[in-house]
Amino acid sequence: MDAYQRRLAKELSQLVNEPPVGVSISEENTAPDLRVWQITVEGATNTLYEGEKFTLQFRFDEQYPFTSPEVIFTGDNIPVHPHVYSNGHICLSILTDDWTPALSVQAVCLSILSMLSSCKEKKRPPDNAFYVRTCSKSPNKTRWWFHDDTV
Repeated sequence: MDAYQRRLAKELSQLVNEPPVGVSISEENTAPDLRVWQITVEGATNTLYEGEKFTLQFRFDEQYPFTSPEVIFTGDNIPVHPHVYSNGHICLSILTDDWTPALSVQAVCLSILSMLSSCKEKKRPPDNAFYVRTCSKSPNKTRWWFHDDTV
């Protein structure tokens, strides 16, 4: 077993046995080589997304954890959120520029749940139509321009 597979096996075991609140995964839905995971996240109580369930797809390459996983929302319920495009791509700095091998799948899930929980208004990013029409199939090949939401 390669180093990245050992790391993924350890993270999978942790998620199955001790999932954070609002996060669930079943061992059956992961690819045999651990490269693709489907994880369900549920909107937190007292947020705009309370009771809603979303599916995240994680894709890993042999460089993980030195490269970030590709993470997108999939399925019929893509959250309407200022940092989530209608094709499921997520604009979140820890998935690209701010990725570090110290992060984990669990940390990414918690960051996405936090992003959803802090949302004040359900709306798509202002450039959604243009982005979806012109983007790469992989969000990891996108050059993101992160902006400050506090302005």
